[in-house]
Amino acid sequence: MKYETKKLKDIATIKTGKLDSNAAVQSGKYPFFTCDPTTLRINDWAYDTEAVLLAGNNASGNFTAKYYNGRFNAYQRTYIIETADRNKLLVRFLCYAMNQQLRFLKTMSSGSATKFLTTKILHELDIPCPDFDIQNKIVRVLGTIEDLIENNQKQIKLLEEAAQRLYKEWFVDLRFPGYEDVTVVDGVPEGWKVFQVRDTCSIFGGGTPSTKVSEYYINGNISWATPTDITNSFSMVLLDTAVKITKSGFKNCSSKMLPPEAILMTSRASVGFFGVCDHEICTNQGFISCVPFKPEMQMYLLFNLMNRVNEIRNIAGGSTYLEISKRTFGNLQIVVPADSILTKFQTIAHRYLDQMRTMTKIIAELTEARDRLLPKLMSGELGV
Repeated sequence: MKYETKKLKDIATIKTGKLDSNAAVQSGKYPFFTCDPTTLRINDWAYDTEAVLLAGNNASGNFTAKYYNGRFNAYQRTYIIETADRNKLLVRFLCYAMNQQLRFLKTMSSGSATKFLTTKILHELDIPCPDFDIQNKIVRVLGTIEDLIENNQKQIKLLEEAAQRLYKEWFVDLRFPGYEDVTVVDGVPEGWKVFQVRDTCSIFGGGTPSTKVSEYYINGNISWATPTDITNSFSMVLLDTAVKITKSGFKNCSSKMLPPEAILMTSRASVGFFGVCDHEICTNQGFISCVPFKPEMQMYLLFNLMNRVNEIRNIAGGSTYLEISKRTFGNLQIVVPADSILTKFQTIAHRYLDQMRTMTKIIAELTEARDRLLPKLMSGELGV
């Protein structure tokens, strides 16, 4: 059964937000929808409605469409799309329909350096319009999958917070196992030592094979991370990369092959985002990566750096965008606990990481199932 389609202009209202993207506030009270794939936060709301929030521009044309119901604010290039009649068109169904059209919107967008969506393009977008009860059934099917995805994302966040709390308790508040019997001098427990980061790990940069040579990318099977692989992720666990390079591409760039579970830190523009991959990987030049000399140092070094993001950003240089060099990064001082404490923290924190990895894989499977179902449900190929 093929559903009737209607132009978006005939079934929805479209407006844009009014704020600059720099209006975002960390830990703000309300969602702030911009063209960033990650929903930001803000302390003031301007809209209280149920809507689809569509990014209006993107450097590569990879737009996002998000559903939200409640109070929020929006960037001036974010489209706020509401149904014209909620008794005929569910907003959440409309969001699914919009997501089905994102690749088409990429081809229709204008601009060279940055891709833009115009109101004219959106007005002429074809939206499937099945009966209202069918919309409800489709929303329930896809919504069930998305609820499972969201629950796993929440669990991942809780696990990361638990690891962060453990780090703070042991290494900031100095309530580590056996602390009662250890003397602290000038804030450093006896047996702990102060080093520079370069003394604790190997530090690597990255590189990019020439984009003009197609053989460096076509049919590539080497995971090659760019900062968006990290910044767009809900988890510090990196399962895969959006782009793969070939052996020839790897040989013809300055990137190094990193072992499983190397610490990846974005070091350019978006500085201080972290990821860990369970297989070998290389990166572009937007990363500084660390491989600890001692395996038991891994989780301590990861959470130490994660707790020093503001410090890292403050010492980053650059006029056009922030960037921290390997030299500056390596000069950072770090207090290294006794080996027995490192080993205990490694065991517990890595257990959290393993749980995060399991849930990240579940989310990937659920996302794949949803994405397979979406076009079939929207076209009427699969009944509900």
